[in-house]
Amino acid sequence: MNENVGKTGSHSWLGKAIGFIGSVLFLAAFWIIHRELKIHSYREILRHLSEYSLITLLSSLLLTGLNYAVLTGYDGLAIRYIGQKIQIWKMMLTSYIAYVFSYNVGLSVFGGTAIRYRMYTAFGFSVSDIAKIVGFNILTLWSGFFALAGGIFLFEPLAIQTHFALPFSTVRPLGALFLLIVTSYVGWSWLGKKSVRVGRWAIDLPSKKYTAVQVLISSVDWVLAGGVLYILMPPDLPFSFFGFLAVFLLAQLTGLVSHVPGGLGVFESVVLFFFSPIIPAPKILASLFAYRVIYYFLPLLIAMLLLAGHEILHRKEAFRKTFEFADKWIWGFVPQMSAIAIFLTGFILLVSGATPEVQGRLHWMRDFIPLPIMEVSHFLGSLAGAALLFVAWGLHRRLNAAYVLTLGLLSGGIVFSLLKGLDYEEALILGFMLATLLPCRKFFYRKTSLVNEPLTFGWLIAIAGVVAFSVWLGLFSYKHIEYSGDLWWKFEFSSEAPRFLRATVGVVGLSFLLALSRLFQPPKIKQPERASVDLEKIHSVVNVSPNTSANLALLGDKRFFVSESGNSFLMYGIQGRSWVALGDPIGLEEEWPDLVWKFREFCDQHNGWPVFYEVGHENLYLYVDLGLTLLKLGEEARVSLGEFGLEGAARKNLRYVVNKHDKEGFAFRIIPVQDVPVVLAELRRISDSWLKEKNTREKGFSLGYFDEAYLKNFPMAVIEKDQKIVGFANVWAGVQKEELSLDLMRYSPEAPSGIMEYLFIKLMLWGKEEGYQWFNLGMSPLSGFQSHPLASLWNKVGSFIYRYGEDFYNFEGLRAYKEKFDPVWEPRYLASPAGLQLPVIFTNVTTLISGGIKGALTK
Repeated sequence: MNENVGKTGSHSWLGKAIGFIGSVLFLAAFWIIHRELKIHSYREILRHLSEYSLITLLSSLLLTGLNYAVLTGYDGLAIRYIGQKIQIWKMMLTSYIAYVFSYNVGLSVFGGTAIRYRMYTAFGFSVSDIAKIVGFNILTLWSGFFALAGGIFLFEPLAIQTHFALPFSTVRPLGALFLLIVTSYVGWSWLGKKSVRVGRWAIDLPSKKYTAVQVLISSVDWVLAGGVLYILMPPDLPFSFFGFLAVFLLAQLTGLVSHVPGGLGVFESVVLFFFSPIIPAPKILASLFAYRVIYYFLPLLIAMLLLAGHEILHRKEAFRKTFEFADKWIWGFVPQMSAIAIFLTGFILLVSGATPEVQGRLHWMRDFIPLPIMEVSHFLGSLAGAALLFVAWGLHRRLNAAYVLTLGLLSGGIVFSLLKGLDYEEALILGFMLATLLPCRKFFYRKTSLVNEPLTFGWLIAIAGVVAFSVWLGLFSYKHIEYSGDLWWKFEFSSEAPRFLRATVGVVGLSFLLALSRLFQPPKIKQPERASVDLEKIHSVVNVSPNTSANLALLGDKRFFVSESGNSFLMYGIQGRSWVALGDPIGLEEEWPDLVWKFREFCDQHNGWPVFYEVGHENLYLYVDLGLTLLKLGEEARVSLGEFGLEGAARKNLRYVVNKHDKEGFAFRIIPVQDVPVVLAELRRISDSWLKEKNTREKGFSLGYFDEAYLKNFPMAVIEKDQKIVGFANVWAGVQKEELSLDLMRYSPEAPSGIMEYLFIKLMLWGKEEGYQWFNLGMSPLSGFQSHPLASLWNKVGSFIYRYGEDFYNFEGLRAYKEKFDPVWEPRYLASPAGLQLPVIFTNVTTLISGGIKGALTK
């Protein structure tokens, strides 16, 4: 799903296996296509493309549009199933863009799930709702595929024994297996089963009224998708539509299994494998190329425009506030989309350098462009294409150096394209990319050196694949020219093969050097030791933070990861391999994205797992961009002090608590911070008595503990009787009176029941009089979880513990206690690497808060 983070996550055996299978299938596909084309010219493919009639192209376009309209029914049915409502145009827009990106890219960072998350959250959907929609859509996709493929494979079987050494001669057994799967799925649902277990996986089943519609929608989807290619196939295809559909579905299945984005190459090789013995390969490849353009590329361009339009319109809906919100989400889109576009631009430059120029233009250029300039331009244009493949990764990582270098390479590419063969089409594409990228500088804010940013294995494989393809394409384009050593030194306007050979050496050499540079260990990010951190600077940043939880930085039990300016920081602790940052960054908001990225790199360099504990929903885009998984921890309660009071029937119980304690002689007062040292000895006595009575020990990290140096930083709210303190809490006050909260709360054993509730009420009333806007009651763990059948396993476990875990922790009681103040509930999340390390991460966080293993196992 998410991009792997940390050394363990990025080297899981499952990820390696999937990557290996995809690489093998892609290489096999490459070999099949090369074998079929070695006796043909690419001009034959172009000739067959030019033979398409306008009616054929319009019919394929119409069928493509109808297919994508049916695809939006997946999301429509899923949203209806989970009981949510949304305007149809919003659902169709999100679904269309998500499926187009998923089909073309296939990577989770840029793919359908990320698109749905970003757009549906803007429309008011929760993370759990989106997870249910994605899960439901997966069931819909495969139910229709198995039903359609099973029926066709069974009743119009495709012969395969002549191609493969298999114990069966047709795909009929595969069809029977598919039908068995889909009939079992539908049957279990109609029998009222809620879920079915396959090995260690539990699959939740929709009710019977949805399964039949799932199968129908998905079957129509697959028929229409196959119909687009069928229209584009040569007229002399000796197959019925359903016979053709058998090959199409088998090719799609192979592409899906390969995990190659869009099944690129793998899908084509299967179609070519079955049809090339009876139809010339150039005809089939022309059909497949047209299919890619019409069914994949054109919808992708439309989806990118729609996505940009959606973001622009969304910013205008609520003026400045919504503008800022939308701008945060665009922050996540622009670098990723730019990386894709620039990678494709590099691919275009390499393909252009490997194929012959238009002869008419070369003859015209003889009179205006000197031969040396054309030769150098061709060579440098290919080098620029190779460089863009590497620089695109830097754009994805938001590097400022990559942005500047990309602008330079695009500008140079425009000049080289015109001087090497008057390729104005290519120059227009590069010019469009340059114009699009120019206003986006703010999205590329990281100052890290491009050389120090390591490439992933997957990106290197993609680069190697593109370079290998360009080399093969050049060899194929000039296969009619007999190779000799003299070609390397032949410089003429008409000598395009020598230019290709020289450019190939440059491209391969540059790619090898750039890839090799990534093998060297980049310099580690240096952060000062805990003892050398400027605590006065930390204190000054905390003092201007509107977030009261920033005061936990003064507790003395944390490390600090500080921005280069020193005006922002993350507070964190280390337990095992978990490097746990507490909350969102503190300080200047514009420095947060770079700060969390560098913290992730810092963790990775030390073989640690980056973990962000109790982060807010408004900043989730920061952690999604890091490729981390989000898990809901619970909900934080905040009381609007402007609306708080003791009037009305709803506040009857609160009035009773206040009146009762007032009559008994209890009084509330705030001790100013300068007077706190005078009462610390008395507060220590109360704290020790409270710990002894509760038979517990001090916690830490996300909870304050009794430490005199820490408590001297804050005013103290106390409850007194007969001028004797019986209860206290240190007060956190946010800058500009944005928020008020408290941390360490203790009371003496002789204090009556309800004394701390009395303190809460009095402090809120005091905060209202002082002009504070919010009072933070803290988080209720595991509250707000959904137990819907399609909810994630984490949500189900959390909901179960919340309801039935009263023997361990009063989850429901804590929320009910806070509910009496009519708070606004805001979700809090854990952002961390996904996978098998999650249980270890939770154990590490618990140990960190509890002050050690002993604290985690006892009170």
